[in-house]
Amino acid sequence: MGKFKFTETKIKGVVIVEPTVFGDNRGYFMETYNAEEFKAAGLNYVFLQDNQSASTKGVLRGLHFQKKHPQAKLVRVLSGEVFDVAVDLRKGSATYGQWVGERLSAENKKQMMIPRGFAHGFVVLSDYAEFAYKCDEVYHPEDEGGIIWNDPDVGIEWPLTEGLKLSEKDKKNLKLSECKIKF
Repeated sequence: MGKFKFTETKIKGVVIVEPTVFGDNRGYFMETYNAEEFKAAGLNYVFLQDNQSASTKGVLRGLHFQKKHPQAKLVRVLSGEVFDVAVDLRKGSATYGQWVGERLSAENKKQMMIPRGFAHGFVVLSDYAEFAYKCDEVYHPEDEGGIIWNDPDVGIEWPLTEGLKLSEKDKKNLKLSECKIKF
């Protein structure tokens, strides 16, 4: 038996990853990534950078992407709960402009594998959350782009929309139709 369950979402390439958790009266142990098992599941990535953020309830980060240096991301929550979203921006994709979302939490230990060519964002549902992700490309600040979180053409069904806290940069993100990005 493998140490992970890989479940394809409604958008090809975005995969929910559930690790096997070994627990007893002392706590638990799990692998969060294993290159061989991911490769066997068709997720052949070489990660170059790990990132971590901490946020309070209502913080919405995103929807971000890099224009010339797109990143694949393996995302997970270390404490708390978020609603994590990926929006397909791949040129010629049958699901271009569509989104997929998943509740990720320290409790459910689910991860989301997001390939290159997607915008990514999340909203914090718990009082506090720590969020970690692996990237297969380093961050280039001058290359960053974004789509506004509430673009009606994308139509993300955020479970939290009141009392949101966004960065000044994220408040100025464009609609998908305005930024015309396609990877």
